[in-house]
Amino acid sequence: MSTSITQFVNPPAPVVCFAYNKDRTMIAISANSEKVFIYRRNGANWDTSAPAFVLAEHDKLVTGIDWAPESNRIVTCSQDRNAYVWSFEDGVAWRPKLVLLRINRAATCVRWSPDERKIAVASGARTISICYFQPQHDWWACRHIKKPIRSTILSLDWHPNSVLVAAGCADFTVRVFFAGIKEVETARPEPTPWGSKLSFDTCYHEFRGACGTSACGWVHSVKFSPDGNTLAWVSHSSSVHFVTSDEGATVQTVNFNGLPQRSVIWASDNSVIAGGHDANIHLFTRGHDGQWAYVRPLDATEKKSSSAGPASGASAAMNMFRQLDSRGQQETDTSLPTVHQNAITQLSPYESSGSRVTAFASSGLDGKVVVWSINSIESSMAGLKIA
Repeated sequence: MSTSITQFVNPPAPVVCFAYNKDRTMIAISANSEKVFIYRRNGANWDTSAPAFVLAEHDKLVTGIDWAPESNRIVTCSQDRNAYVWSFEDGVAWRPKLVLLRINRAATCVRWSPDERKIAVASGARTISICYFQPQHDWWACRHIKKPIRSTILSLDWHPNSVLVAAGCADFTVRVFFAGIKEVETARPEPTPWGSKLSFDTCYHEFRGACGTSACGWVHSVKFSPDGNTLAWVSHSSSVHFVTSDEGATVQTVNFNGLPQRSVIWASDNSVIAGGHDANIHLFTRGHDGQWAYVRPLDATEKKSSSAGPASGASAAMNMFRQLDSRGQQETDTSLPTVHQNAITQLSPYESSGSRVTAFASSGLDGKVVVWSINSIESSMAGLKIA
């Protein structure tokens, strides 16, 4: 089902995060290291013999990478509490510019705004740094969003309008903030269905899953839909949540009987794909009645998957171990029946047609980066189409 599987780092090391350039000829990877390795495509294959470039300004684990497609700039953040914007100068080397985050805890993730004029950096300091370039000083300054955040921010996503930002936190809550900066915006932002007050750091909404305040868990990943009207997020309680701006801010929760998901992306306005600790990828879709539901795992190598639901693979594995225990046998094959052999750390769109993703990439703790074709997935699903 996968169109390509690449092991960039040898010996294999967990891929914490990654990002492609616009034409997908280069990839930047944090492989459980304080360095970022950039690999170049050589024809149809990747040159994995050695990285083309190494970004080595950080001195602790790099936790976030994002590559601006139009300006061809890379932003990285790290547990060293710093972030850098890298520009490819003179076609020779990547040069960093410091981002003044002013935080006293590790940075956890980073995202370019869609217009590539601002950067959002999350941190363990219960702070979101909204950063913008100051040409008179030749550095990136920032303004902070703090209240009412009560714990580490684990995930961020920008609204398509580049002035709203959603944050998923370790206090089990997703919040939507206004992050427009007067000195940066080229025009006065328009009010949105999420809120109309145009004041920096305004918190429009605080969302928790329908499972309650004590059961939903950390929010690992949050994403706006392509049209910006719906939010999806995955939490450590093995649940996926959806809320639409024009539906009275009612959260729909889809409980997942398998292991927690760690990353979520939109395949279209009515379907999302999630991946996480079970090393598989899963499809969720919205029906004509507006209700979200789990569909099935998408990894075609999953031999135990069936229409019984997301717990079927786990139940089959448990039955296998019961049978081995009753016979006093020891299992020697510990490989998983999936392409990834360890938890999936990140999903990222790879190819798109309009607002619809036609291929996406995944990374894992097994050190692999895998590109999946949605068209080939659909052909394997016996007539089931991704909406």
